[in-house]
Amino acid sequence: MTIRSSISSRPSHRTLVAGGAGFIGSHVCDTLLRRGDTVICVDNLHTGSQRNIRPLLNHPNFSFLAHDVREPLEIEGRLDRIYNLACPASPPHYQQDPIGTMKTCVLGMLHLLELARAKSARILQASTSEVYGDPEMHPQPENYVGHVNTIGPRACYDEGKRAAETLMFDAQRMHGLEIKVARIFNTYGPRMHENDGRVVSNFIVQALRGAPITIYGSGSQTRSFCFVDDLVRGLEKLMESPAEVTGPVNLGNPHEMTIEAIAREVLTCTRSASTLEFKPLPVDDPKRRKPVISTAEQLLDWRPRVALREGLESTIAYFALEVAGREPSADSHTAGAVRRERSVRLTLARSK
Repeated sequence: MTIRSSISSRPSHRTLVAGGAGFIGSHVCDTLLRRGDTVICVDNLHTGSQRNIRPLLNHPNFSFLAHDVREPLEIEGRLDRIYNLACPASPPHYQQDPIGTMKTCVLGMLHLLELARAKSARILQASTSEVYGDPEMHPQPENYVGHVNTIGPRACYDEGKRAAETLMFDAQRMHGLEIKVARIFNTYGPRMHENDGRVVSNFIVQALRGAPITIYGSGSQTRSFCFVDDLVRGLEKLMESPAEVTGPVNLGNPHEMTIEAIAREVLTCTRSASTLEFKPLPVDDPKRRKPVISTAEQLLDWRPRVALREGLESTIAYFALEVAGREPSADSHTAGAVRRERSVRLTLARSK
């Protein structure tokens, strides 16, 4: 069965984005405002930043609520859509307070489900490829049940997200809620946190500073990297798909590459003279990661559009400003990257 989701002519919604000041959440807010939605951004700013949403604060259809979803949440008036992106997503951040991370995943999900039920709102959970753990099946389809170490240092996030998915489907069965579950694979792009410990941001910042590129393990482990604009388009398509399309749906780029290969691509794009430095692999770090995206292709008419080189240049331009204290660099390559970032985003905006 093929079901096509359409977002080109959808009505305007009143939408809550939990975690809306974060890396992905802020891009979701941008997109929804361009669609004509009224957006309520909820964030406790633990890993999110007001800087990500500062350009939106004077928008007449945007409001910001400082709130931790581990506490119950009340919103006045109608609510049509809820996006739940409220959780630290990088190992250094979610391992800093593992019990807090689990509470965010579980209590946050419960509180947002209660809100969705009270408002008769459709709700989307931003789950993760981490529910597959260190997979024994490759690539990973949605029906793979995973291989997670339930007592390891990453379990607070992996198991928290798995529990949140369970709560979503139980809420649908018990209360008839309209739910959507997206399993997000490695995503990169502007507004990533400089010190979030993720591969792409780490490599870019180290390359721009001329520091050694830190690779954990042999570098032969693989990831599949999806540019943030592609991901956000997939999230919106899933949210606006017919009610019977609940997911889970993998959203990611099936182009698999080794960690060492992505490091060398960053070196090429930045023209950096940084060397590669290899360190021991962290506990439970997945060896391979690649999504099967046939469900998204068939049900959502979605697939990634942005090539890795284009996405990296856009991301490098963002970090070049960050590393230089947010002042444009006089380096011609950086200036060119900034121009290419604008070009990529303009092309994507026209194609939506």
